[in-house]
Amino acid sequence: MPELTTKLTKDLEETGVAILPGVLSAQESRDAVDRLWAAAEGFRRMGGPTFMPQLDPNESNVRVFALLELDPLFRDLIRNPAALDLVEAVLGEGWMISNFTANIARPGSRSMSLHSDQALVVPEPWLAPWSVNIIWCLTDVRGENGGTLYIPGSHRFERLADVPDDALARLTPIVAPAGSIAVMDGRIWHTSGANVTKDEDRALLFGYYSADFLRPQVNWNALLSEETQGSLDPWMRARLGLDAAANIRMAGQLLGARPKSPMGVS
Repeated sequence: MPELTTKLTKDLEETGVAILPGVLSAQESRDAVDRLWAAAEGFRRMGGPTFMPQLDPNESNVRVFALLELDPLFRDLIRNPAALDLVEAVLGEGWMISNFTANIARPGSRSMSLHSDQALVVPEPWLAPWSVNIIWCLTDVRGENGGTLYIPGSHRFERLADVPDDALARLTPIVAPAGSIAVMDGRIWHTSGANVTKDEDRALLFGYYSADFLRPQVNWNALLSEETQGSLDPWMRARLGLDAAANIRMAGQLLGARPKSPMGVS
């Protein structure tokens, strides 16, 4: 794995969030948005809800699950070498693909509840990063259009009691141009931002990876069709836990080297 830039490393250590721009071109980002909207329609045809009232205050937040089933593009993005460099910078080599979802914040969307992804799946104390989010910014992202809000440094909170009473006042938005990816330590306390623009959608993909001793959020055997499962190579099947041996510590060594990274940073 190439060394990360000094800035990325420093941002991850200090704030728990780092931005890598230019992973997708402008045209690739636009194409991904179009395919995401198509995936949203496909998810509805599968019977999946794109509005979840237990998460969002209104239907202006469009959520899409089952991305790996709906379009091969998302199967490529979840294993993108630049993204995996960031995953391994946080988790090391022992990780699995836990989930891959999307959220399109349309004008009028509002924030969900403040939470930490790792706190949802691992009991306190949270002493180490056992999960990480890779956020694909398919559009420009900033506070006004619903950029993800997070508390810088909150990856150092070890217990719920460490979350300050003024937590909401400490939130700051992720700001990044289209085509960027943001890496977010799984312990970071965050929420979706409110889109207060009149006519601007904000489209994000959330690749969620976890340590290989944790059960993934998604049962991939149940979610992915036989056709999709049959199209996956052994490396991908192992990272999804599709075979008889699922979350085993030696997965990385057994599978050999992953695809070479194009990051080229030092």
